[in-house]
Amino acid sequence: MAESIRSKGLDIQGYLEREGSLARVPHAFRPVVAVARDRLLGLFGPRLHSAYLYGSIPRGTARVGRSDLDLLVALHEEPADADREAARALDTALDNEFPEIDGSGTLLHSRARLLSEAETYDLGWFVACLCTPLLGDDLAEYLPRYRPDARLARETNGDLALLLPRWRERISRAGDSEEALRPLVRFMSRHLVRTGFTLVMPRWNGWTSDLTEMAEAFGAYYPQRAAQMRAAAVRGYAPRGDRDVLMSYVDDLGPWLAEEYTRVHGVKAPRPD
Repeated sequence: MAESIRSKGLDIQGYLEREGSLARVPHAFRPVVAVARDRLLGLFGPRLHSAYLYGSIPRGTARVGRSDLDLLVALHEEPADADREAARALDTALDNEFPEIDGSGTLLHSRARLLSEAETYDLGWFVACLCTPLLGDDLAEYLPRYRPDARLARETNGDLALLLPRWRERISRAGDSEEALRPLVRFMSRHLVRTGFTLVMPRWNGWTSDLTEMAEAFGAYYPQRAAQMRAAAVRGYAPRGDRDVLMSYVDDLGPWLAEEYTRVHGVKAPRPD
């Protein structure tokens, strides 16, 4: 029984295990991780509290030339516009210099926000369970253990209804080129699959970050939407710039999922920003 629980990302007590480690970083991605670490220190110096990897690279499932580099940085104070611009410049430089990655993204937050009560079951959970320490003092030491329950589901993805209008705006502003649309297809596909998974996560009673497994878990409870979610999982890994796909997300799958999520788990608590 214990082994079957662990296979769903839980420890023997039913808490979510932290996924990923530096030891799992594939050899091909170690140079870009090392350079990113050094440049983060150079950019933020003593203002940097800690930095983390997340996504497929620390999970050991990254594909050369197909996977992106995902970073989260905690600063001692709230990041300013100049900090965000510096992070964007770092992402662009890393993407240009390392063909092993298909893009780079750096999230910036303050230590206080990541440890705040409002973020305990959202950004706090993200750091504690989905992020791999790269630099500094690990904030997971100050956060609780987590179970795959309705509270976690609500606070992680219970805001899809608020996001959909912003998605529509992003789609309307994007051009029609493959270069412009492909990142949106990848981002929105992944977000919808993860939201579909956390919708059923308490019943599935576990955790996975594999989009295919997420879609299958969702489909077991919502067979009428299973094909759409499986297709979104495929696009999350191998996107193509398709405006019709994006419109189907904001006109059909997204609104249905937002309504069902609210019905089952309620609405995410408002955040200060």
